[in-house]
Amino acid sequence: MRPPFTHFLMLLLPCLLAACAMGPNYERPTVDTPPDWRWKKAEPRDAEPKGPWWEKFNDPALNQLQADAALGNQDLKAALARIDQSRAQARVSQADFFPQLSTSPAWQRYRTSGNTASRGGFPNSSTTANDMSIPFDLSYEIDLWGKVRRGFEAARNQMLAQTAAYQNVLFTLQSNIASTYYQIRAVDREINLLEQAVQLRQDSVALFQARFDAGYTNELDVTSTKTVLASAKAELADAKRRRAVLQNALAVLSGRAPSQFDLPPALVSIDPPQVSPGLPSELLERRPDVAEAERILAARNAEIGVAYAAFFPSIRLTAQGGFQSAELRDLFEWESRIWSFGPSINLPIFSGGRLNADLKQTRAAYEEAVATYRQTILVAFQETDDALAALRFLSEQAEAQREAVTSARKSADISIARYRNGVVDYLDVIDAERTRLDNELAVVRVDRERMISTILLIKAIGGGWSGPATPNSVN
Repeated sequence: MRPPFTHFLMLLLPCLLAACAMGPNYERPTVDTPPDWRWKKAEPRDAEPKGPWWEKFNDPALNQLQADAALGNQDLKAALARIDQSRAQARVSQADFFPQLSTSPAWQRYRTSGNTASRGGFPNSSTTANDMSIPFDLSYEIDLWGKVRRGFEAARNQMLAQTAAYQNVLFTLQSNIASTYYQIRAVDREINLLEQAVQLRQDSVALFQARFDAGYTNELDVTSTKTVLASAKAELADAKRRRAVLQNALAVLSGRAPSQFDLPPALVSIDPPQVSPGLPSELLERRPDVAEAERILAARNAEIGVAYAAFFPSIRLTAQGGFQSAELRDLFEWESRIWSFGPSINLPIFSGGRLNADLKQTRAAYEEAVATYRQTILVAFQETDDALAALRFLSEQAEAQREAVTSARKSADISIARYRNGVVDYLDVIDAERTRLDNELAVVRVDRERMISTILLIKAIGGGWSGPATPNSVN
């Protein structure tokens, strides 16, 4: 005679062989791509190392900030914890593939009553005895319709989506660190120019005050120089305020309290390197937000199968075996063994429309995920094109602005010479100097925008690139 467990396996095997997965298999939705770009089928490569792309800027301070942020940023730690949660949830779903085995040992000492009704009119005798048992309960739901498989598929894709979300948080953090850092460095250049302007205007005020006291000039020249000095001081104070705000933001990004963070001023190069965006397929492969949207889409597709399988009967196989005895010494004797097994079927008959509503909800969630995926791709192309356009026109603007600085400096020199020769009054000199300063500040701000646009392009294309690095110079 075959053991009970053999009967259990024989009953289970044909059910497993007949099992199928309900619901649609996942297929990537089609996406309209730019007609002037070459295209090949894209596969997510968001988990591949993107490399320390910021090292292309050759700035040790930026490198250290990136290292500090990777260890201390709290948003990054939260994203990592979400990965652990989703991985654990996927393991919970994976456990449904296997039989569930449990045991609940029990001991009971009892006494029966001697005054209960009995057959034949004879009195019952009172009994005092023990009841000891060590049962093992085995339960397994046959995955006939693929409910368990689709559930695990959904949980696994949700876990992969969280992994992509972590990569997105990390990549965004790295971009924000670099962007904020170079905004600070641009402000350092502005402060340097404004401090020079303040010093020159203070010298002018002292000179004209002395000339006025000696009767060589009028009071209008003195008040004009004081006005220009006050304006320069106001601009300098505003620049210092902006630097303090940016430094506080950089401290938080690095995972440190603003009061415990200090970035010394430095005049580093803010001339960005050349970046190649590559193919649109590479854009879709490397961007973690695109990969996250697609994996959420795959999870929603699998959830349709789970909802669809709920319309069909579920079969659960249960078995119990173990030992039961009144005496401890006899508990593990062969005659003390107990066992039972048998299937149970749960067939949904009426649920008040719950199953239909659940299926509609999962299908609607899938359509939402499709739209989100396509929108993410459109945004990816937009961000790339925006950054490329910004770099193109900012380069033209920077070239024109540098020409303007050259002309403004020459005009300022000419106006000073003409003032010394008595051809013009000092107001012309003030206007020329103000124009020169404004144009020099404009060059710094255009270079800042070029650097930020380069960082945004790196973020848009999903990581590093092959190309020359920018020398880090002090000028």
